[in-house]
Amino acid sequence: MFGQSQAFSGFAVDDLGEARRFYGETLGLRVEETGEGDMRMLTLTLGSGARVFVYPKETHTPATFTLLNFPVDDIEAAVGELERRGVNLERYPGFDHDEKGIVRVGDGGPAAIAWFTDPAGNVLSVLQEN
Repeated sequence: MFGQSQAFSGFAVDDLGEARRFYGETLGLRVEETGEGDMRMLTLTLGSGARVFVYPKETHTPATFTLLNFPVDDIEAAVGELERRGVNLERYPGFDHDEKGIVRVGDGGPAAIAWFTDPAGNVLSVLQEN
């Protein structure tokens, strides 16, 4: 039924201006803002061309799961650049992180992954492409 639909996902943030700065300037995504007043929203365009809708919500609660995953060729370089841009990596119990906050995985998952959050506390990841 929806096989040809140009579906997209979306998530909430508590501060649209901070989200625009973070996703556009810090992460380097194409960000478009539309609407006025309380009806403002962002559209993020990912490298694949997929779009993600970001909307403000006064009662926002950060997602406890990973909203966006960014595959990269060199996770060490990506983590270094995130840190240079002021992004702190998350360290979760139950995972063995190296000194940079990278988790080396195996068993069919990504070779390596590191998590971080946006200014609204939503979880994102950078992961090594296999």
